[in-house]
Amino acid sequence: MKYILVRLGLGIVTIWGAVTAVFLALHAVPGGPASIILQGGAGGGDVNPAAVAALEKELGLDRPLFEQYLTYLGRLVTGDLGNSIKYSSPVTEIIAAPLGNTVVLVVMAVIIGAIVGITFGILAGNWPGSVLDRIISGLLSVAVSTPGFVIAIFLSIYLGTRLGWFPALGFTPLSKGVGPFLYHAFLPSLALSFGFLAMLGRVTRTSILAVRREDWVRTARGMGLAPGRVFRRHVFRNAVNPVITVSGLQIGALLGATVLIEQVFNWPGIGSTLLNAINSRDYPLVQGIVIVFSVVFVLANLIVDLLYRLLDPRVEG
Repeated sequence: MKYILVRLGLGIVTIWGAVTAVFLALHAVPGGPASIILQGGAGGGDVNPAAVAALEKELGLDRPLFEQYLTYLGRLVTGDLGNSIKYSSPVTEIIAAPLGNTVVLVVMAVIIGAIVGITFGILAGNWPGSVLDRIISGLLSVAVSTPGFVIAIFLSIYLGTRLGWFPALGFTPLSKGVGPFLYHAFLPSLALSFGFLAMLGRVTRTSILAVRREDWVRTARGMGLAPGRVFRRHVFRNAVNPVITVSGLQIGALLGATVLIEQVFNWPGIGSTLLNAINSRDYPLVQGIVIVFSVVFVLANLIVDLLYRLLDPRVEG
């Protein structure tokens, strides 16, 4: 229980630090947020000081910074992320649907990456130095070093346009059926999963190789236990914790990668919404999306910490 409370406390402090950093960063831009908003999507140029003052008053930016900060925290606690400048609607309403679409991509990418990456890592780790190990290690190296948007373009052109196995672009709302929705989501999810599965595969291989050298594994083999039983009970159970840790850390990378992946596949997710908000200088919308990204990342790592403790009771807070 102490471990859980400590992790929850650290999670709350981390989220507070993230939202504070977002607040300070957006108030540190030259000229202030109001000037940036009034400069329009292209940025640059002079703006009317009277217009800046009027917008600052409307947004509450004319008040002392600490007072703005307290108001900002108070709104966040109640789930109020403010109103979008471009759409004149609450930020929470604007990002709700795109966030759900992105969550689907990330979850599918995690499932694909976990299945393929861990399988590759197990195969390479159990037969180190073999031809299979060399092939898998080479494929994982290519996957981890290739930018996600390059993989996305290749999949869209080859599997989508040339072979026609999946839609190259576009989106089908969930209201038209789960099947069509997931059918359109598969290619973006696959593109998103490459870096994730490569990291998991390499960590799984390294962890298995390290555990296989331990004394208790050699003892289990010397006792005549079946190789499959030795692997399941003594190797994999002790090798899985680093894999879980890396999985949690990679959630942030997956969220960041959605920005370009969604642009390639014309997928209406939170990454595309963030890019459009930046281009239109929609300060409250950018702030809200960055905060949501931060909270999702912290919660994902909190869940990983709890799973780590569940799988290995020896871990202390």
